[in-house]
Amino acid sequence: MSEYQLFEDEFWEDFLPLIYLKPISELRIGISTIREKWEISLGTSLGFHSADKERDAVWGSGMRGCCINARVLPDVDLVHAIQTLEDGEILLSGNLKIAWVGQTPTRNVEYSRSFVALEGITDLFTKNHSVLKSDFQALKKWGASAPLHATNMVIGDPSLVHLEEGAEILASIINTTDGPVWLGKGAQIMEGCQVRGPFSLGDYSQLKMGTRIYGATTIGPHCKVGGEVSNSVIQGYSNKAHDGFLGNSLLGEWCNLGADTNNSNLKNNYAEVKIWNYRLNQMNNTNLTFCGLIMGDHSKSGINTMFNTGTVVGVGCNVFGGGFPPTFIPSFSWGGANGFEVHQLDKMLETARRVLSRRSLTLSQEQREMLTRLFHATEKERLFATHRQ
Repeated sequence: MSEYQLFEDEFWEDFLPLIYLKPISELRIGISTIREKWEISLGTSLGFHSADKERDAVWGSGMRGCCINARVLPDVDLVHAIQTLEDGEILLSGNLKIAWVGQTPTRNVEYSRSFVALEGITDLFTKNHSVLKSDFQALKKWGASAPLHATNMVIGDPSLVHLEEGAEILASIINTTDGPVWLGKGAQIMEGCQVRGPFSLGDYSQLKMGTRIYGATTIGPHCKVGGEVSNSVIQGYSNKAHDGFLGNSLLGEWCNLGADTNNSNLKNNYAEVKIWNYRLNQMNNTNLTFCGLIMGDHSKSGINTMFNTGTVVGVGCNVFGGGFPPTFIPSFSWGGANGFEVHQLDKMLETARRVLSRRSLTLSQEQREMLTRLFHATEKERLFATHRQ
């Protein structure tokens, strides 16, 4: 098979708000994004196709060749099963469409082996432990680790600490007994940090002095992180640079948590946590006891902000003030526990421009248009949330 596409099926909305501005295939779990995992496994670049016409128009490259479900992660057996599919065949696991070849596949091929599939957004942190381990083994074979500085203490197997070119750990405690620790190019762990694997720190990201990391945690590229972080995934280009707790949580790109921002990840009555589901347009049970904050791209919190268990924050929000804000904050909201108003589009775009310029990047016209379309598309969402309050 010479051409592959990653496709989004009808459940793509279950991964909002993290994919308002990107395909599911660009989500990071483990060390790399879903697309990067497939490209490494197949040895070729992949296109994109979505069941949603608007998303397909923005990112799609046409449905052709072999289509692979973007909610499915690769392994050796699954890749072999996909590569041996013939034209007109579709690979199934129960009701899940894993992959197919041809425009109108008619012959079912049942896949009986176990594999990792993302059923919903919280799987990004609940399944991160095993994915971090498998990614580490897959990527480590491509090169040797840079040396570990003598000022560090390693508890467990030192070979499970991998530093890419330019990465550095100084005077810190690294525990690999439950999983490996991966540092991308130019990543830095400052003095006095305590890190438990499995853990991944992306290219040019930084742990500030005294940071405490519990596995399984992934921090994407170009992030600054401090305080206490447990079983969370930060997609990239986001900062949680100060003290405060982030647990069982997901942050998109270009987010910033102010000093002493904290989230609850466990209800006082130990009940299962419900979160806002965009596809169902209602609160939905996660079947999880531990579930914290989910925040979309370009959203921010002020100092001492407190997020309740299972809070979902959309894109382009600014949350601040005392007390706990609602557990569902629609995109382009400005305010906190005392109420919200619309985060005006021109002000949000100007903030985004300034934030990107700090990384020597430019807010492109395409990004502006995408945020503008999203602003108008989520207007009813903001009205509904105001009514609920």
